[in-house]
Amino acid sequence: MALDSLQILAAVLSSLFRLVAYIFLRVIPSPLAQTALPALFLAYLTTAYLAPKKDVSPTEDGSSPEDSFRIVLLSLPASSPKLRRANAIINVVLALMALEFIATPFIDSAADLSFSRIGAVSADSVKIAVRFPHPNATAHLLFREQKETEPANSWRNGPSLSFSQESDWVNTVKVSGLWPSTSYEYALADENRTVISGPFTFRTFPDSRLSTGSHFRFVASSCITPNFPYVPLHGRTIKGFDLLASYLFPATTAIDPVAPAEFLLFLGDFIYSDVPVQIGDTKEAYRRLYRRNYQSKSFKKIYERLPVFHTYDDHEIKNNFAGNGNDSAPPFPSASDAFKIYNADANYDSLADRHYFNFRYGDAAFFVLDTRRYRIPGTEETPAGTMLGETQLAALHSWLAHANGTSSFKFIVSSVPFTSLWGHDAATDSWAGFPAEKAALLDALHSVPNVVILSGDRHEFASIEFNTPHMHTVREYSTSPLSMFDIPFYRTLRMHSEETVPQNRTEMVMTEEGPVYTVQTEEVPKERVVQYIARGNVKWSTFEVDTRDLTRPTLRIELVIDGKIRYREELVGSPVKLQSSNALGVFVTTSIKDVFNRIGIKPSNWF
Repeated sequence: MALDSLQILAAVLSSLFRLVAYIFLRVIPSPLAQTALPALFLAYLTTAYLAPKKDVSPTEDGSSPEDSFRIVLLSLPASSPKLRRANAIINVVLALMALEFIATPFIDSAADLSFSRIGAVSADSVKIAVRFPHPNATAHLLFREQKETEPANSWRNGPSLSFSQESDWVNTVKVSGLWPSTSYEYALADENRTVISGPFTFRTFPDSRLSTGSHFRFVASSCITPNFPYVPLHGRTIKGFDLLASYLFPATTAIDPVAPAEFLLFLGDFIYSDVPVQIGDTKEAYRRLYRRNYQSKSFKKIYERLPVFHTYDDHEIKNNFAGNGNDSAPPFPSASDAFKIYNADANYDSLADRHYFNFRYGDAAFFVLDTRRYRIPGTEETPAGTMLGETQLAALHSWLAHANGTSSFKFIVSSVPFTSLWGHDAATDSWAGFPAEKAALLDALHSVPNVVILSGDRHEFASIEFNTPHMHTVREYSTSPLSMFDIPFYRTLRMHSEETVPQNRTEMVMTEEGPVYTVQTEEVPKERVVQYIARGNVKWSTFEVDTRDLTRPTLRIELVIDGKIRYREELVGSPVKLQSSNALGVFVTTSIKDVFNRIGIKPSNWF
C-alpha cells in the first residue's frame, strides 16, 4: 500500500511541477514559483525513483494511444517503462527551460554589443548615443540633409566620439545647427571618413515658437523583459518590439492617412533587475541587462529608426524602490549609473545629474517626471510624504505655467499611475500613496486646459477621467506592459471613486416657443474609468495630436494589444490662444537655406 502511495505522490508532484513551470515561464515569473520549482522537481525525482515499477491498474498499461497520451499529458502513474521515461523527460526539459530563463541574464553579457541610436530631437539639434567596445578607438559622426528627389549632399563632419571602459564604451554626442522639420541621415566613420555604420535617418522637430498648430503621433508604453512569455533559445527576443516595428514600419507601402510616429516614450521598467531573479547590485550587473536589451534584434528595429525617450521606474533599481533622499544607498548608485549611460544621457538636457526633463514638439509640451529618486513615503512624523521632492515639484509648476499659454496639449509623463483607483501595492506605490501632494497638484492641473497624464507600471490599460466642478477635466492614459506578463484573473482597479464633485449639465427641451435650455447639477465621481482592458502581454498606445485647427485641438488615442487595435478614443480639447512667435526660420526657402549652408552660415542658430 505504501508503494502505491508513492506512485500517486510522484504523479501529484509531477503535475504540480508542470503547472508551476508553466506559470513561471508563460504566465508570471513570480519569485514564489522560482522557489517552488526546484523543490517540486527534486521531490518528484525522489518519489519517482522510489515508486514501484509494476502495474497499478489494468487500464494504465499504455496499450492504447489514447491511454498513453492521457498518462503523459496528466503525468499519471504508468506501468510502461517508455511512458515513465516520457514523463521524466518532459519534466527534465521543463526544468532546463526554467534554468535557461533564470540563467540567461547572468551568462548573456552582450559584451560585444555595438549600436547607435537616436535620442533627444529638437528643431535644430539631435542627440546620438553610440557604443563601440574597442579600446583606444575613435569614431567620427557624419551627417547630411536627406534628399529624396535630388542627389545627396556630401557628408558634413559632426562630433568625434571616444570610448572608455568607465562608461561601458558608450558615448552620447549632440549635433546642433540643424533646420526644423527637416530629414537628415547620419553615419559613423573611421579616421579616414570611411563609413563603418549607417546611414540612419531622423527628422528634426518643428519650431515650437510658431503658433501654426501641428499634426504628429507618438507611442507610449512601459515594462519589458526579453523572452517572456518564454520560448526556448530566444533569450534576446522582445516580442513587443517586434510587433511594434511591424505596426510602425509595415512592409506594404499603402498610403496611410495617419501622421507618422515621431518618437517612443518609454515609461519605465526598461530592465527588470529582480525578475526572474535579483542580478546583484554592482555596476556591471545592471549594465549587463541594458546591453542585453540593446543587443536584441527586436529592439534594434525600433531604436535605429525612431527616437526613444526614457524615464525609469522601480525595476531599473529594485521592486517598489523609494529613494528616501539618499542617493548613496545601494543599489541606487549602480542602477543609476547604468540608466544614465544607456538611457538618460540621450534624453533632453536637464539640470546636472537629474533625470526629469521637459521638451516640446510644435505646440505640444511634455514634462517627464522622476517618481522614484526623490520620493519619501509618509511616516508618523510626516504623514504626507512626497513623490517628487521640493525641487522637482517647483520645476513642474514652473513648466505648467509656461506651457499654459504656449502649448495646446500638455503631457505629463509619470512612470506610476496618477489615479488612486488601483489597489493592492498601487495603494502605496503609485500617487495614491501620496494623497496630499497629489491633491495639490491636481488642483493646479485642473486650472490648465488639455492636460493629459501618461503612465504605465500596472501591466493593464486604463483611460481615466478626473472631474472638477467648474474647471478643466484632466485625463490619464495608463498603458503597459510592452512585453511582459499580464495577470489573468486578479483585478484591483475600481471603476470610480467614492468621492464625487458637482457638475452642471445643460439639457434642451423643445417647446412651442422653441428650445428651452435648463442647467441641472449632478454629482459625478471625482475619478472615473472611461475604458479598462487588463489582458495582453503586449500593449502600447499611440497618441495622434492634431492642432491644425487651433479652435478644435484633437487627441486621438489608439490602443494596440498583441499587435491588434483594440480600442480607439478621441479627445477634443479646449481652444488655447497661443503666444505669437518671431521664429522666422520656417519661412526661409530651401534654396536660401542651401546658399547659407554652402558658405558656412547656420541660420537656425539665429532664431
